Amino acid sequence: MISKEEKKELLRLAGSSTLKEDMRHLSATRHNPVMVNGKVSIDRLITFLSEYNEFINHEPKPFKPMIEREMKL
Repeated sequence: MISKEEKKELLRLAGSSTLKEDMRHLSATRHNPVMVNGKVSIDRLITFLSEYNEFINHEPKPFKPMIEREMKL
């Protein structure tokens, strides 16, 4: 739950023309690092995900093969 003061602040910001213009500018100039000529580049996606995992210090789990006799959907 947000407090009454926080709610008033959010309502005030919602009517702010400056904030709306800033959001329009961000939307118009955003960049997707994995898109090349309108298509997803798998090489860029793998690089991005690998660097992101390194950034958040994600430790990979050891691989465990799935051993199942019957696999039903």
